[in-house]
Amino acid sequence: MASVVTATEKKAAMGAEEKPERRPQRARVDEKFKIFCGTANEPLADEVCAFLGLTRGQASVTRFSDGEAYVQIQENVRGADVFVLQPTCQPVDSHLMELLLMIDAFKRASARRITAVIPYFGYARQDRKDKPRVPISSKLVADLLTTAGADRALIVDLHAPQLQGFFNIPVDNLFASPVLVDYFRRANLPNLTVVSPDAGGVERARFFAKKMDSALAIVDKRRVDMNVAEVMHVIGDVRGRTCLVIDDLIDTAGTLVKTANALIENGATEVYACASHAVLSGMAVENLSKSSIREVVVTNTIPLSEDARREPKIKVLTIAGLIGRAIQSIHEETSVSRLSS
Repeated sequence: MASVVTATEKKAAMGAEEKPERRPQRARVDEKFKIFCGTANEPLADEVCAFLGLTRGQASVTRFSDGEAYVQIQENVRGADVFVLQPTCQPVDSHLMELLLMIDAFKRASARRITAVIPYFGYARQDRKDKPRVPISSKLVADLLTTAGADRALIVDLHAPQLQGFFNIPVDNLFASPVLVDYFRRANLPNLTVVSPDAGGVERARFFAKKMDSALAIVDKRRVDMNVAEVMHVIGDVRGRTCLVIDDLIDTAGTLVKTANALIENGATEVYACASHAVLSGMAVENLSKSSIREVVVTNTIPLSEDARREPKIKVLTIAGLIGRAIQSIHEETSVSRLSS
């Protein structure tokens, strides 16, 4: 007679058997969250991806023999939230064209949303008609990005915040100040006065001075030609003070060197400088090397030349974490402004 095994006995028998070990489940990768870059600043893109735990998207950006750019996205982006990281640094026009072509390629590949991540926005200084019969180039570039298919833009330290109004898409203007403030807090400079090199940068310098709990001064200058400025006089007492000149970018460094000289002539003991964007064109590195400036602190929005990397006065800070958090906030639809407070 066959024995009958009840449900209770069956369960008990199963419990007596050795159960296989459960493996922890791997975190599910968001396959619809992708970061790509052009050729302008691949190391920064890799740092951002490493911060977010992502693998950089595969894209081929090459050139024909006549210099014409060619782009091919080498993975599926249909329905994806795509971020394209590309500063429009030197050579500006080539890098801008790469960015436009990549955005167009993503649009035609049916990406759900395309965000242009532009650590350095070129043409930002050409934001008005300061002479007869000249273009407003920054407005044109904003229109080109929109026409190419960008749904929004993430930019680090626009030359003027009101440039956001040139875009017909949402723009997040991310400030590198938290990274710079953290560095100089740890440096603990004595008798610090934060200096704006011109009237247009007062708001940036005031924010910095408030965070550093320091005094504020302004240098009045008059620009006599492109990339040429004549410093007039210092507004504020800098005698016996350590001065920190803060600007959004350093191009030829002519203005910065003249500002430092004016501060020393007015009794400053030491001059430091910091900026978000190290454009450093022309004789900039040589000008800084020969100047009275003790240290120049910049971020890696723009890759430095070999000469700039060798210059001991130049210190580079990374903003990969700041950009990475901003990208994640955009993807998750949370606040970006809190990152710059």
